[in-house]
Amino acid sequence: MTIGSLPIIEMMKQRMQWLTQRQQVLAQNVANADTPGYMARDLKQLDFGGMVKRSGPVLAPVATQASHIGSPVMGAGFRPGQATGGQIFKRPDFETTPGGNSVVLEEQMIKVAETQMDYQAVTGLYSKSLGLIRIALGRS
Repeated sequence: MTIGSLPIIEMMKQRMQWLTQRQQVLAQNVANADTPGYMARDLKQLDFGGMVKRSGPVLAPVATQASHIGSPVMGAGFRPGQATGGQIFKRPDFETTPGGNSVVLEEQMIKVAETQMDYQAVTGLYSKSLGLIRIALGRS
């Protein structure tokens, strides 16, 4: 198993790819802010819960006595690229112009800033995770 194939690393990579795609979609929205009939687009959110379930076995308590609560549920293997999300969808808005354009620049700029902050957070986690793995392996 390589470091890059760890489920948590794969999930962070998928999140970064999704954020990159979202930034591109938002940039297209801003570029078409004055295009008549253009509908604002966005990406569906990644299903993080589903990614975790597919990432591998779930640690569960073991019932050693009748009064213990146990959970025999095991997750299926994680398969990169299978996270739901990433599909572009058009969202009609109540702020549609008479020309049919539904892009609200302020809303798009907020989404761009959120996406940028999320990307920075994930890249920070990615760097820290790799650093911790290097320390655990004795390579500082």
